[in-house]
Amino acid sequence: MKRNVPIFGFLIGLLAPVLGFFIVYFVMGGNSNGIGDFFGGMFRSKTEAALILTLSLLINIAPFIYFTNKRLDLTARGILVATVLYATLIILVKYVW
Repeated sequence: MKRNVPIFGFLIGLLAPVLGFFIVYFVMGGNSNGIGDFFGGMFRSKTEAALILTLSLLINIAPFIYFTNKRLDLTARGILVATVLYATLIILVKYVW
């Protein structure tokens, strides 16, 4: 598979924050509570939801830097597009919904 295509980076950019979410879940004490309680806390507080989503999004920095250093710029561009979409979602969660 050719790796220097934007759709590959876009998929990485969409899936990496899911992994980041589970990392945030375990770091913030998700072991003692169930994941349902964790989601419930997110839905009760818009500020907490925006914080958790933002921390989850930080994981996109690693593949973005990796693909940029490897000169796979189209893949890095796909990661950046996915990150901007997530950032738009975070702004909507915090200020609109």
